[in-house]
Amino acid sequence: MSSILLVVFSGVISYLLTFLTRNIALRHRIIDIPNERSLHEVPTPRVGGVAIVISWYLGISVLFWLNAIESKLYFALLSGILLAIVSLVDDVIEIKPAVRLFIHFITATGAFIFLGNLRPLIIPSIEINYPLLIYPFAIVGMVWFINLFNFMDGVDGFASIEAIVISIILFYFSGNIINVLLIACVGGFLFWNWPKAKIFMGDIGSTQLGFILIVLGIYFHNSYKFSILNWIMLSSPFWFDATFTLYRRWRNREKLSQAHRKHAYQRIVLAGFSHLKVDIYLIVINLIIIAMIFTYREFKILQIPLYILSILFLYIITKYVDRRVPFK
Repeated sequence: MSSILLVVFSGVISYLLTFLTRNIALRHRIIDIPNERSLHEVPTPRVGGVAIVISWYLGISVLFWLNAIESKLYFALLSGILLAIVSLVDDVIEIKPAVRLFIHFITATGAFIFLGNLRPLIIPSIEINYPLLIYPFAIVGMVWFINLFNFMDGVDGFASIEAIVISIILFYFSGNIINVLLIACVGGFLFWNWPKAKIFMGDIGSTQLGFILIVLGIYFHNSYKFSILNWIMLSSPFWFDATFTLYRRWRNREKLSQAHRKHAYQRIVLAGFSHLKVDIYLIVINLIIIAMIFTYREFKILQIPLYILSILFLYIITKYVDRRVPFK
């Protein structure tokens, strides 16, 4: 009962803090001004992610005090406080990319140490257990997910919806209340971020959600609740668009640190789709991916074919977007 009350309270706190943060951002002109790379037309306050961060860290601290989560998970998540501080500063006064990236690696490494590494990856009839290869790859993967979640936060409600969908599935398989807490914290903010958004989460929100979700993914993998391979498939609507777009920009010899509107989700908005319609399509795509996950968990022999099918599915969607708004 105490955990349920905490979840409700955290959602309310997130909602109220978002309202407060919005007023402060307006007063101090911490605002995103529309430009040629924006998908919004009206100046909108940012740093709404402050509400998610505060309600989240208060919530997990109470869960830890109630012995509802393990200490290694709690302290791994606390590593994200440094990330939150730096991201907030970056939202207000821009920080050099190299400094941000350094902090991302420090945060990911700290969390990985507390989590206790990564148990072997198991694919049908194959066990991958090469620590010297897996550990560095896992840390780089954590840093990439922190960044790509930031890249994918360009449509009203988009990043919040993805975080909530992933959390729902993690809760279904793990039964861990921490996932419901995250849903509440994000949900309180989403009320203000739903199209048309009254506030954006900013880097502090998007990077923090990416960090939290990858930490939870590794934790539930290590506790045999939900394989990291399942988690990778679950989060594929985000990482595929971000990674494939990065590859295409690299192939075109573009400056990768330069802001752009070339992700598939951005180009479909440029084609005339509303933010709400894009959000709905994201939910539908997630439901199809989730159906694949449930299928191969029931029929292990289909694991690899369904992995391939999920990537092919996302690739076909990208090519459809290319026909509407060519990748240039």
